[in-house]
Amino acid sequence: QVQLVESGGGSVEAGGSLTLSCTTSGFTFNTYTMGWFRQAPGKGREGIAVQTHDLITRYAESVQGRFTISRDSAKKVVYLRMNNLKPDDTAMYYCVASPWSVQLHSLDVVGHKGQGTQVTVSS
Repeated sequence: QVQLVESGGGSVEAGGSLTLSCTTSGFTFNTYTMGWFRQAPGKGREGIAVQTHDLITRYAESVQGRFTISRDSAKKVVYLRMNNLKPDDTAMYYCVASPWSVQLHSLDVVGHKGQGTQVTVSS
């Protein structure tokens, strides 16, 4: 079955960087759309990055220019490189895999999701 396991979260100071990883199994990785959404305490879910199987990427305005989604098809891993982190980036981050093209605003409701990894940014 489809499995997604996120890792790489942690606590950093504002301005710092983290790279999240999502290790996958159970599906044909290079045919899937992969993405990330996050949920901060007391806030709704926000789709932040998505990459189609043919490597078309889109980002939420809130992370554009700071976050980069990428994948290693040989390892079946998708990454989220996060630079210049801000306290507002504090959230639980979830990996998503979908066999269909997915818009940012739908990342939290379609496809398969992991259990999440916590990112905390202090000021």
